[in-house]
Amino acid sequence: MTGIPATVPHRVIGRQVHVDVPLCLGGAGRETAVAVQFLRECQSQRFRTHWEIAYEDRARGDDDPLDTHDAPYVRMLHHLPPPVERADEPGELRAWRTSYAAFPAGMLYHRRGPDFITVMDRRERPASARFTLDHPDLLATFATVQEPTALGELDAVQREAVDLLAAERLALVADGWAVALPPRLHRWPVPCTGI
Repeated sequence: MTGIPATVPHRVIGRQVHVDVPLCLGGAGRETAVAVQFLRECQSQRFRTHWEIAYEDRARGDDDPLDTHDAPYVRMLHHLPPPVERADEPGELRAWRTSYAAFPAGMLYHRRGPDFITVMDRRERPASARFTLDHPDLLATFATVQEPTALGELDAVQREAVDLLAAERLALVADGWAVALPPRLHRWPVPCTGI
């Protein structure tokens, strides 16, 4: 058991995960949330992840999705494993790869304690932020959105908590779906002073 969701077709070879289908970060909200959850869990388990980003059919004349509405999503995801390199990729993906290579283990992560969660966010350098989630409703909602969750399934208190998490860029809300962004840090990398 790898701890990686079975929602995305993939193969595990040693400490590497090879995704069998391109992942869409700009499709329907559920599809994007599932892709983000999958990549987050690969990061959490410290797997080296090989995946391709889904591109629209350029032959139909569609715009590159990362040059339009998806760019904000991509900027929020620099802490996750980037897609494999392509010759025709937009600059945003090259920036993602560069950012991830410079600081792969600890750009964004969470650790759990008794009745609290600590989140470290270093995605925007040189600034960094540390959050402590200790309100019971916020903790419960953070646990809920570990799985892709339709906003329509949340009550008013949970929706307010998702809005707070999204405002701090700790949850991605896409087309009516929400998913938590910080991977869980299960063990410190060596050397632990690296993060």
